[in-house]
Amino acid sequence: MIEKIVIANRGEIALRILRACQELDIRTVAVHSTADRDLKHVRLADETVCIGPAPSAGSYLNIPALISAAEVTDAVAIHPGYGFLSENADFAERVENSGFVFIGPRPETIRLMGDKVSAINAMKMAGVPCVPGSDGPLDDDDQRTIGLAHKIGYPVIIKAAGGGGGRGMRVVHSEAALLNAVSMTRAEAGAAFGNSMVYMEKFLENPRHVEFQILADTHGNAIHLGERDCSMQRRHQKVVEEAPAPGITEEQRHRIGERCAEACRQIGYRGAGTFEFLYEDGEFYFIEMNTRVQVEHPVTEMITGVDIVKEQIFIASGQALSYKQKDIKLRGHAVECRINAEDPRNFMPSPGDITRLHLPGGPGVRVDTHIYNGYRVPPHYDSMIGKLITHGETRDSALARMRTALREIVVEGIKTNIPLHQEIMRDAAFQAGGANIHYLEKKLGL
Repeated sequence: MIEKIVIANRGEIALRILRACQELDIRTVAVHSTADRDLKHVRLADETVCIGPAPSAGSYLNIPALISAAEVTDAVAIHPGYGFLSENADFAERVENSGFVFIGPRPETIRLMGDKVSAINAMKMAGVPCVPGSDGPLDDDDQRTIGLAHKIGYPVIIKAAGGGGGRGMRVVHSEAALLNAVSMTRAEAGAAFGNSMVYMEKFLENPRHVEFQILADTHGNAIHLGERDCSMQRRHQKVVEEAPAPGITEEQRHRIGERCAEACRQIGYRGAGTFEFLYEDGEFYFIEMNTRVQVEHPVTEMITGVDIVKEQIFIASGQALSYKQKDIKLRGHAVECRINAEDPRNFMPSPGDITRLHLPGGPGVRVDTHIYNGYRVPPHYDSMIGKLITHGETRDSALARMRTALREIVVEGIKTNIPLHQEIMRDAAFQAGGANIHYLEKKLGL
């Protein structure tokens, strides 16, 4: 077992990793910026290292500083959490070349799945269903591009091969707008991602976002932990997640989940990962793979009983998976609300001091957060300050517990999106299940 881990992140995920390490009797090193010296996990870690100023470019994205922190503390491994450098292949490579264990996939796997074109090609070889598209990057042959769009059928979407997070994409509804959209997306992709390669896909107009959680070890074993529905989104950012996804049958779950696991075996995947799909009219279409632990991993943990972060550590230690596919049974339903320090109407960030805090409890309630009474939410980072998760024997009972928990929670001194979550939980279409990825934005008039 790994003896000491550098937690190369901040906030709730850093505290989540620290808790897993403490349960496994693994020593921890909390790295932090000058703005984060009072974070809860920093106070609880065995050792701490300040890695730079508040802006993330000088601290949490500073690769030499992170590796130096591992060196000076005699750590064995680095856990990147999510965000920041978690899907940066160069970081993973430098960690391993420096003699440390990267708790995540191999650098070459991160590169393979980080490039959307190569990822789609790898998934097609593994039999994972993909969105009809150009089957590779678009070249400078305008007539070929026009012909591809005609074959696929409008509307189409032009995507940056190196994009993500909703950036680097354009929907095209007619041939007249096609070539200009390709040109503009190329220019934006080159500026934003350092890679101007773009590709084309069929644009699905009313899909849901359904994703599958997988675990794979270094011994050729891979399993899936079922699916999550993440369709409640605003500007491609998830707001509410749940597991299992409403309306997905056991046959669909087994068929797609096994294909995802087989894809992991074929590409030699290592660690935790998520296959993201668009789901429309009973069909799944692969869009990308996230090669890290997800923000929404707790809903999967709640219905399976699997500790995903501990499994990441076991896998990085060279151990075989603790579970076989036959061991995975889905029990009940779980829902997660992302709690953000932001105005619930205009979504402007709301940093500042938390003057009063009360967190909900009771059966089936879990709160993953790093905040505490008197904590100052800094203005330098993502606005998410916690996650509220509820579990019940049925979806209705999980939602009822969430409505109760949202009435109980108190966060004063800053604005939060709690009122938005309360509104979503009362919404008839959400309660019915199966709303598409555009529903929330339309509801909010965005």
